[in-house]
Amino acid sequence: MTKYGIIGSGMMAHEHINNLHLFEGARVVAVADPDEAMRGSAMALAGAKGYETHNAMLAAEDLDALIIAAPNHTHHAILRDVLATEIPVLCEKPLGVSDAQCRDIAGWTEARQAPVWVAMEYRYMEPMQRLLAETGKGTAGQPRMVTIREHRFPFLEKVGDWNRFSANTGGTLVEKCCHHFDLMRLILGVEAVRVYASAGVDVNHLDERYDGQTPDIFDNAYVIVEFEGGVRGMLELSMFAEGAYWQEIVTVVGDKARIEARIPGSHGIDELRHGEVSIGVRASLTETTEVIETDPKIMAAGAHHGSTYYQHAKFLDLVRNGGTPEVSVADGAAAVRIGAAAEESARNGQPVYL
Repeated sequence: MTKYGIIGSGMMAHEHINNLHLFEGARVVAVADPDEAMRGSAMALAGAKGYETHNAMLAAEDLDALIIAAPNHTHHAILRDVLATEIPVLCEKPLGVSDAQCRDIAGWTEARQAPVWVAMEYRYMEPMQRLLAETGKGTAGQPRMVTIREHRFPFLEKVGDWNRFSANTGGTLVEKCCHHFDLMRLILGVEAVRVYASAGVDVNHLDERYDGQTPDIFDNAYVIVEFEGGVRGMLELSMFAEGAYWQEIVTVVGDKARIEARIPGSHGIDELRHGEVSIGVRASLTETTEVIETDPKIMAAGAHHGSTYYQHAKFLDLVRNGGTPEVSVADGAAAVRIGAAAEESARNGQPVYL
């Protein structure tokens, strides 16, 4: 039995528990969260013990792996304690809410032997895995442009409404879009050098007040990221487009071909929707499209198009057999750095040089 402890017990924690139910010999045995109601719900789902604090759980339990699924702004303090152990860690994105926090976290891992894996689920959606395989073997040639469009529903309600304020989340371009910046880096294989963003708070949460404060998180944005070697990425985000059939569309254009992955929305949708990958060879005037089906049992375990399951399969193998995390602390920090630069650029109207 591989025994997991999970810190945080909200929606994403429930998704992790549901996915681990699909693996033989893996079990969440302990849940830590100060919120009694959410903790109780996760305990019932997992059949686990409960603790008010992560330190109480660490003191009482003999664990093989830890999952951190607590609110963004708590990651820094939790990781300070967790990284003093030698338990393998899967930490939900974003790694921290600022570049400075991520530098601290990276420093805490330097003397550590046990692995830390940053949970970038978008990498593991099956259409994305297909796109990554094609770009990796050179189908597109040299990638020159990556465009990502995410049209989706507004942020969900959270305990204490913590996700309505940038101080807690890092801002939408960190909280939500670190996924997209991670994909850009992964596809292009180089680092970002300059970020320019235009963003606004135009539709969502305008009528909400929390202790007299109005939410300050962006609900739409365009972000241009320039990378080493003159290659570029662009993000188009709308958080008030829940009617879109395709929630994410990722397009890679190289000197030989254009490859596009399309991932359907899932929130509030009953029917099982497939993904797609299309390849258009340059100057051929033709495009081939492959339908990507995902196992319904895997789809039913979460809201990330099966990606949480595939991520857990790799992390569980790492815990049991050793190896190197596919998504490192450095990867998680780089995605936050780009997102934080985009937030800064959007607020001051100037490009940010990295």
